[in-house]
Amino acid sequence: MSPQPQAAVGAPLSRVDGRLKVTGQALYAAEHAVEGAVHAVIVDSGIGRGRVTSIDTRAALAHPGVLRVISHRDAPKLPYRDNAGSNNPPGRRLRVFQDDQVLFHGQPVAVVVATTLEAAQHGASLVKVGYAAEPPSTDLNDAKRDEPTNYARGDAEAGLRSAAVRLDLTYHLARNHHNPMEPHATIARWDGDQLTVWDKTQWVVGTQTELAAVFGLPLDSVRVISPFVGGGFGSGLRCWPHVVVAAVAAREAGRPVKLVLSRKQMYFGTGFRPAYEYRLRLGSDRRGRLTAMAHEMDAETSSYEKFTESILAPGQMLYSTPNVTQAYRLMPLDVNTPLYMRGPGYATASFVIESAMEELAHTLGVDPIELRRRNEPAEDESSGLPFSTRRLRECYTVGAREFGWHRRDRRPRTRREGDWLIGLGMAAGVYDTARMAAQARVRLDADGTALVEAAASDMGPGTYTSQTQVAADALGLTMRTVTFRLGDSLFPPTPPHGGSMTMASVGSAVLDGCDQVRRQAIQLAVGDPESPLYGVAAGDVVVRGGRLHVKRDQARGETYRSLLARHNRSHLEALGSFTPPSGPERHSFNAYNATFAEVAVDATLGLVRVRRMLGVYDAGRIISPKLADSQAIGGIVGGIGTALLEHTVTDHRDGRIVNANLADYLVPVNADVPDVKAIYLDGEDRDADPLGVKGLGEVVHVGVAPAIANAVFNATGRRIRELPITAEALL
Repeated sequence: MSPQPQAAVGAPLSRVDGRLKVTGQALYAAEHAVEGAVHAVIVDSGIGRGRVTSIDTRAALAHPGVLRVISHRDAPKLPYRDNAGSNNPPGRRLRVFQDDQVLFHGQPVAVVVATTLEAAQHGASLVKVGYAAEPPSTDLNDAKRDEPTNYARGDAEAGLRSAAVRLDLTYHLARNHHNPMEPHATIARWDGDQLTVWDKTQWVVGTQTELAAVFGLPLDSVRVISPFVGGGFGSGLRCWPHVVVAAVAAREAGRPVKLVLSRKQMYFGTGFRPAYEYRLRLGSDRRGRLTAMAHEMDAETSSYEKFTESILAPGQMLYSTPNVTQAYRLMPLDVNTPLYMRGPGYATASFVIESAMEELAHTLGVDPIELRRRNEPAEDESSGLPFSTRRLRECYTVGAREFGWHRRDRRPRTRREGDWLIGLGMAAGVYDTARMAAQARVRLDADGTALVEAAASDMGPGTYTSQTQVAADALGLTMRTVTFRLGDSLFPPTPPHGGSMTMASVGSAVLDGCDQVRRQAIQLAVGDPESPLYGVAAGDVVVRGGRLHVKRDQARGETYRSLLARHNRSHLEALGSFTPPSGPERHSFNAYNATFAEVAVDATLGLVRVRRMLGVYDAGRIISPKLADSQAIGGIVGGIGTALLEHTVTDHRDGRIVNANLADYLVPVNADVPDVKAIYLDGEDRDADPLGVKGLGEVVHVGVAPAIANAVFNATGRRIRELPITAEALL
């Protein structure tokens, strides 16, 4: 088949769902009008560990409008079958209302169901819970370590002993919370043994699977609907306890139930980026060539589940290092379970590795970019595989030129503007190119319009738009004549909407389904004596604007509408699919970046202000430059938060989160966001997937925090080994 003309892919198009969002017509989880729905509010545990000894519900039940108060005393016993295929990490899970155990502060211990939200809220405040409290373990410094996950190649200790230059550095990274604009919410309705939930989720199939396991239902007895997600950053990648609570409340009340978490409840109800203590020892020769790295990582997890993330990968393959050892230890605490947060694992590791590389460069008197160039690997040294593409050198070159890196003085505290010390910093970033099996249903109707459906999600990156772009070009239609629908477990299954895999996975399935339908139409035409295309080789036919024609003779052709009408066909349909190649990978697939930052630091007050930032990305084919810019800006802004503002504070006496609100947990606002620019290297990665994309949403966050920290050192001469960077650290 001739390649299809590409009119939509690569164009900076506005979001197809943009008008719905700005006019309030896009319905989020709590906004669906479900007839007869009542309200539920969770009663949170007031202790960090122990048992519930009593629950007094009399005042709550006497309050007007309160229908039910449900706790472990009267909740149904749920089967909690094996949850293989669901979106929960391994462990014994939090079995809500199944016993009297309290495992963390804020754990649901009861739920109040009422006719109005106000009645449910006040009813929850009237529930009196008695406890047998025990001292919780919530401090990473005092926790017991699990057995580590280890990695080794070469002899790191020998490599360190023989190194001409050695550094031994320890970093502390604070817990971060996702804080999306839309709070997590669920509406649950039972119709007999059929459960329907309208939920804020980044994986409708995973939530469907988990609910089926919890309630002992066949998979097709659970439907999950989630057409719009108001930000997630990873917080919606699993089925949280409140979803189960809503379903239990709906079944017990005999009515649909709406449950919306408060902002405070999201701090102990929906996960977080775990805190880390990360020790890195590295050695090099006098020219800066790395000889060894030894990584020791301690990370918090909950006592009832083991959450891990890909923190090992960057230390294994970002730089050429013959001798590497890693020990990744989980620290079980009396907290709720952490979860993936933008750039999971890689962003944390990059802060440590890229800060250390900067320190090594300064010790050696070598430019930080030059040091990185000297340690570029020829292959992925963790696997021995060739890189599908790796254009970090080009990222450095383009970034240095566009950012004015030549103006940087390697001596700290040399550039000053009044009270402000000015510094430049940079860092490299990497994130793996994940792909998973996906399907998409494509239907071309007799009127020349198309409908594409997949159980994907859109938490903000523009899935509706980018998938419509792919479908429009593959079918040879305009954007206006293609409708893409997502967010329903009745649609063909897709992987989680995270890990930068949506475009590669779902997009490739959409491409396959649309290619099939277009080929069906072409075969119909070239085999039809009444068609102007009769007898033409199918490979010589392309479609543009809904019209099939010979590639080199545009006058010879006909429209989809005329073709289907003549054949009395109401539609053509296909199920597209994408499955990554089976067997061992033949390449190492990753996206890369070079991130540059300029900061100003008040010499008297220690305040840090980011002035400008630039990210240069090797991310394969860019489907939508306009959406890509939104992703890059969002990732950089999130990285500014990680570097300078975000820090979850826990009172270790009882496990309470002290700053569980947006007044005390600081996130970047407009005044914190500087001049931000993104550049994408032109290219594609056809070894990764049929679209040639590598994913962008995660890698744009990776490297931002160390670039800022390195700029702060250049401005002040102070080494930063703890996030967030505080004024106290710079005074």
